[in-house]
Amino acid sequence: MPSATTTPPPVTDIRDAFFGELHRLAQNDRRVMVLTDDQSAFALDRMRTELPAQYINIGIAEQNLINVAAGLALGGLRPFVCGISNFLSLRGCEQISVNLCAMNLPVTIVASGGGLTYASDGPTHHSVQDVAIMRSMPNLTVFNPPDATATAACAALCRECEGPAYVRIEKGVMPSLYAAPADFSSGVGRLRPGSEVLLISTGFLTHAAVHAATLLEASGIECGVLDLYRLKPVNAEAILEQLKGVGRVAVLEEQTPIGGVGSLVCELLAEQGAGIPLRRFHLPDGPCYRYGSREWLHRQFGLDAATVAGDIARWIGPAKLRATA
Repeated sequence: MPSATTTPPPVTDIRDAFFGELHRLAQNDRRVMVLTDDQSAFALDRMRTELPAQYINIGIAEQNLINVAAGLALGGLRPFVCGISNFLSLRGCEQISVNLCAMNLPVTIVASGGGLTYASDGPTHHSVQDVAIMRSMPNLTVFNPPDATATAACAALCRECEGPAYVRIEKGVMPSLYAAPADFSSGVGRLRPGSEVLLISTGFLTHAAVHAATLLEASGIECGVLDLYRLKPVNAEAILEQLKGVGRVAVLEEQTPIGGVGSLVCELLAEQGAGIPLRRFHLPDGPCYRYGSREWLHRQFGLDAATVAGDIARWIGPAKLRATA
């Protein structure tokens, strides 16, 4: 299980971390192909200019993008399909299910801009259902890393997948949560210890989870943070190990409440008969017609660190008062 960074966190562009590692893999393996739906990023432009025989811009045609990748995989190549997450997961859903998952082909879908990344572009660009959709796909490995270190590691992990993979990568620059180098094969990372409540998150909101845990600790509440950077196959054993001795569980995610990480954790707790009280923080079940920055929308929906910490403190408060009475 990878460890949290203990040094002042550097900042790195998440997409460049992934595509930079992908560029290295492509240089050493001519079977690695990159297909885009007219997407651009600094490291992707390097691939286009330095490895033109391994780069294809299909254009804004996500269904065809998946079809072409399937054909290349059947020919013995290792395609990486790059695009915006909601367009790949929704427009290409049938093609992913039939042409990739049903045939268990080694194609990696690199989905950027998950959750409310494109906040001001409105509900057509919000990707708040893709985790539920991709978790339901057979044979599909699903990653959702929170920082540049984990994201770069996922590029190599996807390259080793025998079947299809879906990796959700962030857009922009953000602090590191993990020390490098690290072994990310477990799919789970404990970023903070704490026994009163364990805050489980994934992707971008893992940063908010760490911040919320810091606020709770300042108020006298021990809050651990568990990052699920691999959502399928989920490492149930590792999660259950982290739940030992924990009084409560809270789940924080930038998805609708159906089929996401909250559902995953609820299923796991119910199947194991864990009987641990659980609180979920998520987006509403419906389109978001509010317009503003990602951070502003998080505050509107109670997903910012301060609101999460306050809600958890009020949730734990009565039980803590009873315990000390």
